[in-house]
Amino acid sequence: MTISQQYLSTRSSGEPYLSFEATVLRGLAPGGGLFIPAAIPRAPSDYLTKWKDLSFQELAFEIFSLYISPSEISPAELKQLIARSYSTFRDETVTPLTVLDEQRKLYLLELFHGPTYAFKDVALQFVGNLFEFFLQRKNAGKSENDIRDRLTVVGATSGDTGSAAIYGLRNKKDVSIFILHPLDKVSPIQELQMTTVTDANVHNFAVKGNFDDCQDIVKTLFDDIEFNQKHHLGAVNSINWARILAQITYYFYSYFTLLKKAGSENIAVRYVVPTGNFGDILAGFYAKRMGLPVEKLIIATNANDILDRFWKSGVYEKKAPGSDVETVKETLSPAMDILISSNFERLLWYLAREQLSSSNEEAGQYIQKWMIELKTSGKVIVPKQVLDAGLKEFASNSVSDEQTVETIKAIYDLTSGYIIDPHTSVGVTASLRHLDGKHTYVSLSTAHPAKFGDAVDQALQGKDAYSFDNVLPDAFKALKNLPKKVTVIEKPDKELVKAAIEQELKDEGIVF
Repeated sequence: MTISQQYLSTRSSGEPYLSFEATVLRGLAPGGGLFIPAAIPRAPSDYLTKWKDLSFQELAFEIFSLYISPSEISPAELKQLIARSYSTFRDETVTPLTVLDEQRKLYLLELFHGPTYAFKDVALQFVGNLFEFFLQRKNAGKSENDIRDRLTVVGATSGDTGSAAIYGLRNKKDVSIFILHPLDKVSPIQELQMTTVTDANVHNFAVKGNFDDCQDIVKTLFDDIEFNQKHHLGAVNSINWARILAQITYYFYSYFTLLKKAGSENIAVRYVVPTGNFGDILAGFYAKRMGLPVEKLIIATNANDILDRFWKSGVYEKKAPGSDVETVKETLSPAMDILISSNFERLLWYLAREQLSSSNEEAGQYIQKWMIELKTSGKVIVPKQVLDAGLKEFASNSVSDEQTVETIKAIYDLTSGYIIDPHTSVGVTASLRHLDGKHTYVSLSTAHPAKFGDAVDQALQGKDAYSFDNVLPDAFKALKNLPKKVTVIEKPDKELVKAAIEQELKDEGIVF
């Protein structure tokens, strides 16, 4: 087992390191830390020739194998897991690349061809199969009377994670899944996708609060040692390392697609990523550190711009300038309506390790200190050398709702009818600001436009040949007629959620 196939916590960072299986099944590290590989592996020196003609599935196998020891999952088993995970996608290339403006070198990476029409499917189809694989192995040979290994998966969603996790885990044996979403703060389609799945092991909680409230509850549940041990909690949010790992593949795959289009290895690529919880763009960071020649990673936020403000100041602060309260603004891109981006902690660990510390343990101490400061005072100020190092790899932009709508219109006109969703529009808007004729820009398209009908209608009503009914897939049209299953949580309170989880587990027939 190589060092890149072992894992440590961002907040302790000491040995002994954990296996991939333990990392995936635990999800969140003790003390609230996030798991990261003990070292980032390099792609083979000949990867440009060795990997460039591989299918998405073959490329995923090569990348995953660098992070997963064959002693944990054999090559044959890993190939089967990958094949099963991506057999549910509507496009044979899984994540196709679309030209928006060839002359100005602007491309769109379509990540919404999975079963729930969102980029989260790329990771969560794989994570769901991983959970099932590990549990089947643990329970092999046990009779029905034996105590079985189980997972109680708990996640928070601002929209797309919930449905993708539910579709990845529905009807999986020995797994119960509980998804918390903020009541009335996800799109109608997103809400229907989650609550119309009535499998016995699927449970939806609509919390009277915002996404950060939901995310905080999930984190405190993992920190509740007694509850965690009692119910064997598992994570599906991008705090789970397997989520990040699965997303690395499409950076390499899209780069190789561009190489073939250009007929040259001399292309300078920048990726632009609409960013909420920082997981999607963090996968690009890992791809870059593995050797992919990404010139820059550009963060695109909506009005909830804590990340954009950080890259311009070095201050990571919940309160917006001039505000006395920590509040999330409701926007047309609700999946990005987030104050604290959980995965940003992983990036800060690498910057601290490289700029401030002489050991993993010392880097972990910096992260522990910063996260305590963030929790107690609402802000963290990082040293200048940390910010300067990050700016060599990242840039950022903030995009308003008005700009989001204008870009949906502009792309529709430019392409004679191509429709983007508001989150994708945030990324494309940032891309348009950066176009320079020298670099190739790949903007990540994170969701199908039909998931956000209000924003799309606002932008395109009255346009020739536009009808939202033509945008809406048949699978979405059928949702409104299906029965729903959801429990309302009256306030964002951990104890209320704990009680609701235990009641629904009992109703499911689980003995604990």
